[in-house]
This record gives sequence, C-alpha cells and structure tokens, in this order.
Amino acid sequence: MNADSQPRQCFLSSCGARAWQRLAYVEWGDSDNPDVVVCVHGLSRSGRDFDVLARQLARRYRVVCPDVVGRGLSDWLADAAEYGYPRYVSDAAQLMARLGVERVHWVGTSMGGILGMLIAAMPGNPVRSLVLNDVGSLVPKAALEVIAAYVGTPPSFDSLAAAGEYLARLHSGFGLDAAQWQALAPHSARQDSDGRWRLRYDPAIGVAFQGKLQDVDLSAWWTAIQAPTLVLRGADSQLLLSATLQDMLRQRPGTQSLTFAGVGHAPGLQSEEQVRAVTEFLLAR
Repeated sequence: MNADSQPRQCFLSSCGARAWQRLAYVEWGDSDNPDVVVCVHGLSRSGRDFDVLARQLARRYRVVCPDVVGRGLSDWLADAAEYGYPRYVSDAAQLMARLGVERVHWVGTSMGGILGMLIAAMPGNPVRSLVLNDVGSLVPKAALEVIAAYVGTPPSFDSLAAAGEYLARLHSGFGLDAAQWQALAPHSARQDSDGRWRLRYDPAIGVAFQGKLQDVDLSAWWTAIQAPTLVLRGADSQLLLSATLQDMLRQRPGTQSLTFAGVGHAPGLQSEEQVRAVTEFLLAR
C-alpha cells in the first residue's frame, strides 16, 4: 500500500436500544488485507485524528478509524443516557463484523484506550495487541473535572480558523502546532445553517460528567488483559499519572511503555517519534 494513498470514507448501520444509527469510519490500505489495526479516538474527537499514523501504518496494514457514535460524521443519539461503554463495545463488535475479521490490533487514545481495555479484558476477545495512548488503570477525579468543565458546553465560532485556534488551546497537551490543528479543523467542526461553526460532537456526551465525580478504577480490567500491550504517556499528563503507569507495569510484567517529553494529555501521534513507537510495536507482534 502506498503511503500517499487516500482514506476511504465508509458507513455502517448500528442498532442501539431505541433506534438505528449511522456510524462513520475511515479506512486506509488494502481492504482485503487480513492484518487490521483499529484506531479509536478520545472523548470529543474523531477518527481523523489518526490520519498521520494511519497513512504510515497503511504500508503494512488495513487501518480502520471509526467515529464513535455522537462524534465526527456518526449520528447523534436521541437518548443521552445511551452514551457509554456498553453502547461503544456493541458498536465495535458490529464494526468488526462488517470488516469480516476475527483479530485486530487496537490503538486507543484516552476514551478509545479505555474501550480497548474493556474489550481486551473479555474472554474470547479479538484484540491481538493493544496500544493505550495516555490512559490506564486509574482515571483521576481531577482529570475528569477538567473534562467536565468544557465538554458539555462547546462554543461556536465565526470561522473555521477560529475553531482550529480554540482546539489548539483546549488540547494543547496533544503537542500539535497551529498548522496541524488547522489541518484537523475541517474534521473537527462543521458550519450550521446560521453560518456559525460548531464542533463535531454531541454536547450530550457531557451528561456523563455531571454530578459528583470520583476516581475511576479500571485495574480489574487492566490485570485481566493478556494481549501484548504498549502504554504511551505524555510526561505532563494529568490523566495518566506517572504513579499509575508504574503500578500498571508492576501488575503486568512485560508491558512496554514510553513517555514523551513536552506533551500532556494526550500525545497527538503525529510526530516521527510517536508514530515510530506505535509502528515498531505493532510490527513486532
């Protein structure tokens, strides 16, 4: 597969508790390649965050980058209570059925990493190897409070460029420069009928962050995972703390990890160093 090849925009129908929704995903590489990498984004982002990584991985793999329901080009849900991991796991299963594969490599950033952990911890799961990008066995309350402060009330903008500037400030931990955020802006915002630009996610995903928040302990799922795992961490991350990462490495000897200086939550997976780390880990599996 040529690294300069373009992605293919695809859709599938997913059945939820009350209705069918259209789910979007982008596919890179040879659609007949049985070696598949699934890349899943963070809470309010989209599958297009992985364009740089996917273009590189498509030399060797079929790469699939979904928009989780309520984000990107995927439909929004009528019932905000349905936004949660039971629905996301079900949608992931339907996606893999569509792909016609039984085993996948999983690369997940933040929420996408938690989803990968939950799936990889299940008996008979399809995860061949797992890359967790700045998320781990404990999600601190303080990090959830930061998310709660912005996710439910996204602003609107008078231009696409202004949306890109906002994203650069909000997600400064990604370590991306202004030009990289402007390149992501068309996939991150849309223009409504009133001429204003709004972010491509349903504000109702913020309902889960209302009320009293507390630490989220995922250690039972982490320790149940048997797939080879690489954990990536931004050195300045407040979501995956250094102490949490050390606990994870003690709990599962043989787990690989890398910490990237100068970034926080979550490494953008666009720098040469970060792309190489993921690529080399997957190729060794």
